[in-house]
Amino acid sequence: MALTGEKPKTNEDVVREYFHCLDTEDWVRMRELWHEDCRLRAVGARPRQGIEEVMSYFGKLFTPWVKHEDKPTRLLSAGDAITAEVTFYGTTSEGREVAFDAIDVFDLQDGRIHSFSNWYDIDYARKVLSAGPS
Repeated sequence: MALTGEKPKTNEDVVREYFHCLDTEDWVRMRELWHEDCRLRAVGARPRQGIEEVMSYFGKLFTPWVKHEDKPTRLLSAGDAITAEVTFYGTTSEGREVAFDAIDVFDLQDGRIHSFSNWYDIDYARKVLSAGPS
């Protein structure tokens, strides 16, 4: 359930709002969820440090996809850390429908995302994106 327009109340609310912003590409709202001194480590990408670098990463993330959804299927909380099991659903510009699983790890501080890392089979994702029309 998205909380857009409200201040997230719990760390889990922040993570759910993150996924909503990701799916809708609401980068203005997404920016509000991140700590100013945040860190991001994503598979296949160089590490990012600070809000400007993190938001720049997200702004380009879905260029290869005409449709996309990151659906969290399970959230595991431990203090200020949340691990999300995620299924990504996407449609490439050639019309190929793709699904794969990922793990996202969030560390929150003061109700904002302070560090984030994700894990998925990047080899599979690259092969799907470089394949010809379906």
